[in-house]
Amino acid sequence: MRLHSISIARIALDVPLPTLFDYAATGIGRDDIGRRVLVPFGKKIAVGVIVELASSSELAPQRVRQVIAVQRDIPPIAEDVLSLLKFCSRYYHHPLGEAVLNALPTRLRRRQALKLKNAKLYRLTAIGAGIDAASLPTRSKLKRDVLILMRETNDAIDETTLFAIASTARNAVKALLELGWIELCDGAQSDNAAADMPLQSATGPVLTMEQAEAIAAVRETASGFIPWLLMGVTGSGKTEVYLRLIADTLANKRQALVLVPEINLTPQLEALVRARFPSTMVVSLHSGLNESERLHGWLQAQSGVAGIILGTRLSIFTPMPRLGLIVVDEEHDASFKQMDGLRYSARDLALVRARDRAIPIVLGSATPALETFQNAIAGSYRLLTLKQPVNAMPAEIDYIDTRHSPLIDGLSQELLKAIDATIKRGEQSLIFINRRGYAPVLMCRSCNWSADCQRCSAKLVMHATNRRLQCHHCGHQAAIPAACPDCGNHDLLPLGQGTQRIESALERTFPAARILRVDRDTTRRKHAWEDMRRQIHANEVDVLVGTQILAKGHDFPQLNLVGVINADSSLYSTDFRAGERLFARLTQVAGRAGRGASRGRVLIQTEFPDHPLYQALRRHDYSAYARELLAERKQAGFPPFVHQAVLRAEAPQISVALDFLQRAALSAHEIQAAVTVYDPIPAPLVRLAGLERAQLTVQARSRTALQRFLGEWHERLSARAERKVRWALDVDPLEV
Repeated sequence: MRLHSISIARIALDVPLPTLFDYAATGIGRDDIGRRVLVPFGKKIAVGVIVELASSSELAPQRVRQVIAVQRDIPPIAEDVLSLLKFCSRYYHHPLGEAVLNALPTRLRRRQALKLKNAKLYRLTAIGAGIDAASLPTRSKLKRDVLILMRETNDAIDETTLFAIASTARNAVKALLELGWIELCDGAQSDNAAADMPLQSATGPVLTMEQAEAIAAVRETASGFIPWLLMGVTGSGKTEVYLRLIADTLANKRQALVLVPEINLTPQLEALVRARFPSTMVVSLHSGLNESERLHGWLQAQSGVAGIILGTRLSIFTPMPRLGLIVVDEEHDASFKQMDGLRYSARDLALVRARDRAIPIVLGSATPALETFQNAIAGSYRLLTLKQPVNAMPAEIDYIDTRHSPLIDGLSQELLKAIDATIKRGEQSLIFINRRGYAPVLMCRSCNWSADCQRCSAKLVMHATNRRLQCHHCGHQAAIPAACPDCGNHDLLPLGQGTQRIESALERTFPAARILRVDRDTTRRKHAWEDMRRQIHANEVDVLVGTQILAKGHDFPQLNLVGVINADSSLYSTDFRAGERLFARLTQVAGRAGRGASRGRVLIQTEFPDHPLYQALRRHDYSAYARELLAERKQAGFPPFVHQAVLRAEAPQISVALDFLQRAALSAHEIQAAVTVYDPIPAPLVRLAGLERAQLTVQARSRTALQRFLGEWHERLSARAERKVRWALDVDPLEV
């Protein structure tokens, strides 16, 4: 085909097509690569991003349309971020345009250019400098915190930093202005001035020998791309290692990116980081922010003003011109994997970004993913271990054999006695059950009818607080029937336990106790979890009942007893990762006990106390258990010894989805590659939100061979006009 010589901008658009789009690039130069543009697309005007410039196009000149406008309101997306997005598109076989546009804050995907305003800056007045913050009354805690932060910083502070202290900090700042203790100052401070402020770092705790050795090892080889696995038992001080390495990074005028798996972990870590680095701009990026908050933080990171960026998985695409360190906390957590759309792993992309920027990356976990652990023992990653908790003994783990201990509403007498003793000592207990609602099943005693979701292959969960049945997969809700819809029997029986039922049982058993339930239902309201944490730390709670929200990364000094309910449900799952995940979950929740002065105790209700997983957990020996799992995986031919991808399909009828996958399998067999193609099967949850789902797994011993195969296979599948089936490739899937 003859190429027509014109000046062309190749633009990424947010459309499900695996191509860039050519537009005439009048007045556009290489400095505009990465900028947002407005272009005609069909009958509408679309926002795109310039990814490449070319001197020619395969389109005829009359078909090449003109770029309408180039948005030069902010700097372009940096070359390294564009490179990461291109890799992401290639590796996960997803349209580049969707990857690029969805990596931007929502506000930047709109057609209107930004009208940026200088953020307000505040500083202490002479009066405020003379105020002793410690002399303020207890009820003025926020005013005291603002004054202390401003005195420690010894310079002007922007309003975003001040307002981030707490949800009501805005009122405290307003009150201090009225008192004349602080004042607005010139907001024209340059980005470079903010970035070049002298580093102030609060003194951290005395390091243990293991922490000091880990930090020294990283410091000795601080330059270049080096992946480190920091494997430390819960409470061993992994966060302190992160903070010391971040301090080194800031001292070298570089930025640090810290990825956390859950939004609920961000505020606690943010408070800790702000307290340690009072003169450094700290930005949090997560889904709990509103549109303007996310944009503001993103721009501060892009400009280099923010020295530390804390965020969940999407933060891996944040532009950071001075990036010098990446930390991935709880690297094993499945939340780092996006489960729909662009199905990327933020942990794996963090490794790619660190490699491309030639900087160190630290992956931290008490129970690392087996893929990570295998890389460490094989020498691809460098292993650092913290075996001893700081100022504490590992929690004592015991098992309650439920074959011989009858349960009432899911609770054994042994566990209830331990809770009672803990309350009498003035300490806190946590009852962990990873299932919200009152009961997972509502059924009829007479005819065995059960409340099923009509849109999913799942039961409706009974929620007692609002008297509703709810599907935890699609969100469908229905009223609890007064009688069985099939036989009219009024004796409907809730089966199993959820957080609400455990809460009710504990309230009946301990009527004077202060019981707090923490799950997705009770933490929906903005700042709800922040208020709950304050109650827990103020010792205003005796017993916590919660899901995995409570299991991850929280430090509750008064909590000394953990009871675990319904752990056995994961032991004999068909998912080959179930054991690994259960060990990680139990390790995390067990780590909540005994964070203070006394040794914690963990009681796990189980019918299988002699199971190898439970025995390894009692010894706090994840390394030995992980090696056993790796041996099993190697023998069975599972990851990390093979590399997998799953072709997922959904359609109104399962037969249509399976037929599509059968044809896809035939196409796969036509490609000459060292790849195993398995038969199509229905998905574990066949029906979801009204669609029937099926899947087809392919795997290879070589990642390169698999990627080469996937490229050709994806191209063949994309060439077909499939109107009745929606399909997607999931590379390195967590669910098979």
